[in-house]
Amino acid sequence: MGAAIIDFARNGKAGTLRVLSSMFEEDEMPVPHLFRKFTEMPPIEQTALGMAKGRILDVGAGAGCHALALQDTGADVTAIDISPLSCEAMRLRGIRQVECIDLFDRRLEGKYDTILLLMNGTGIAGKVKRLPLLFRRLQEILAPEGQILIDSSDLRYIYEDEDGNLDWDPEDGYYGEVDYQMVYKTVEGEPFDWLYCDYDLLSTVAEANGFHCSLVAEGAHYDYLARLTF
Repeated sequence: MGAAIIDFARNGKAGTLRVLSSMFEEDEMPVPHLFRKFTEMPPIEQTALGMAKGRILDVGAGAGCHALALQDTGADVTAIDISPLSCEAMRLRGIRQVECIDLFDRRLEGKYDTILLLMNGTGIAGKVKRLPLLFRRLQEILAPEGQILIDSSDLRYIYEDEDGNLDWDPEDGYYGEVDYQMVYKTVEGEPFDWLYCDYDLLSTVAEANGFHCSLVAEGAHYDYLARLTF
C-alpha cells in the first residue's frame, strides 16, 4: 500500500492496488480514494473528524487524508503509520507531525485527547482475541477524559441466508476475521490478519476492559462509528 501511496503522491496517479484474500475473490483498492478530501468522505468519517478535539492521534493514517483535513482546521494532530513510504507521502502532502511507528511500539508515548482509528479501525487487532490487547494499549496513551473514535463493519450480511440466518460454523472462528495481502506492481506485501467487528462484540469487549462504549452513527453499508471513553 505504501508503494501505491507514494506513487500517487509524487505523480498524481498510480497503478492498480490489488487486494488478495484466501476468503474472497481478488479485489482492488482505488488509490485516489486514499487521498480524498473532507467533502468526499463518507458521513461516518466526517462525523468522527467533527468530534475530534484536543491533542489528536490518527492511527494507521495511510496517505493522511484524515490528518490533513484536521490540520487544515488548525487541529493539533499527529499521524502514525508503520509504512515508511506512507509517512514520506504524508510529509510531502504537508502534514507536519508524522511518525513512522507501530501503535504497539512502547516508544510511542504521550497522552492524547482523541485517538482516531478509522477505515475499519478494529482491523488493527487482527483477531478477536487481540481486542483486549488493543484496548489496553489505547488506555496507556489516552488522556484523562479522552475519547477513542473507531469504526468498523458487520460482515454478517455476507453469510446470511434468505431467512436472515447466519450460514457460518462457529467452530470456524468469528466471521469477521479475514486475511489480506496487498500487491502493487512488483511489490508484494506480507499477508496480514484483519478484523471486522460487529458493534455488539466491540461493545462487550470494550466494557470488559474498562471502557464505556456508545454507538455514534451507522452507515449505509453495515458500518458504524463508536466512541469509547475510559
